[in-house]
Amino acid sequence: MGDVLHLIEAAKAKGRTLLAVLIDPDFGQDEARLERTVQNACMAKADLIFVGGSLLTTATFDRCVALVKQWSDRPVVLFPGSPAQLSRHADAVLFLSLISGRNAELLIGQHVTAAPTIRAMGIEAIATGYMLIDGGKPTTVSYVSQTLPIPHDKPGIAAATAIAGELLGLRTIYMDTGSGATHTVSPEMVAAVRKSVDLPIIIGGGIRDAATARALADAGADVLVVGTAFEEDPERIFAMSEAVHG
Repeated sequence: MGDVLHLIEAAKAKGRTLLAVLIDPDFGQDEARLERTVQNACMAKADLIFVGGSLLTTATFDRCVALVKQWSDRPVVLFPGSPAQLSRHADAVLFLSLISGRNAELLIGQHVTAAPTIRAMGIEAIATGYMLIDGGKPTTVSYVSQTLPIPHDKPGIAAATAIAGELLGLRTIYMDTGSGATHTVSPEMVAAVRKSVDLPIIIGGGIRDAATARALADAGADVLVVGTAFEEDPERIFAMSEAVHG
């Protein structure tokens, strides 16, 4: 087990929810903004920093990860939207398999392309079952992945999918409504998955306030990922951190 997975599993064992800040790699073209973002995340006591996205519009990914690692004392974890989003400067990569969809490229195809590079880089790979959940409107990840999300009000489907991921040997489950979603995964769905698997559960998309973060933590989320809300108002992360860690 690598250091980052050990950190997540140790927190889960203690009943402590971790907070991760997701940084858009396109921030790399504005280094002053990127540095402020990293500093704010660290001051707010974020436990992890994720870097990645469904779509890149610049060629600054590797430099962005290098700068985040330079300016942060927190583990830096890649949340890759494609095999191009890899960097030796990261501590770990979520090796995502889109188990909620039926796109073979995102179940195993792109993994074959990325695996030799990840092995050569020597970074920790965390086998992660990625589940796209309906967040109220189409998002970039649903468009790019060409898959349908699990309906917001179908916790049974989410639970069955998570069980399949666990039986396949995956190490974490990541449920995501996508960047810019109008709402996040429901606490009821999180609770259903929590009752069904022993794996750490990561929740992202649509988390915009402390009350929502607390409700998800109480339902059984082990890692909460905040992206868009943090970009819009960095002060929010302090309230979320207090709610989650408290």
